[in-house]
Amino acid sequence: MTQELSQRQLRVGQEIQKVIATAIEQGDVRSEEISKAFITVTKVVMSPDLKYATVYLTTLNSKNLGIVLEQLDADKWLFKKLIASKLKLRFTPEINFRADDTFDEVERINKLMRDPKVMADLIKPAEED
Repeated sequence: MTQELSQRQLRVGQEIQKVIATAIEQGDVRSEEISKAFITVTKVVMSPDLKYATVYLTTLNSKNLGIVLEQLDADKWLFKKLIASKLKLRFTPEINFRADDTFDEVERINKLMRDPKVMADLIKPAEED
């Protein structure tokens, strides 16, 4: 069971998402792979004490996602520095980059729903009424 995030966690997460997305978009990163990749920061989840930020992201067609995650991990210090300068927080959170698999999961469910066996099960109850 997941605990609902507080308004403060959501607000700080959104602000960190903006800072990181802007830095990537403007090319403030050292890595050429990051600046060439089409990266979307999908969400940032903050810990209750705001000391940890998990940044979920995806790339176009999940291309080079592993390399991008490695490069972002190597540039964590840069993002922490940007967050510290732009946001007035008591602590600058530790950043963890993760691949967002939401779109892959949606595609998997869509494939299941299009399966002929599933389609037959969905249509049967409507005919019996």
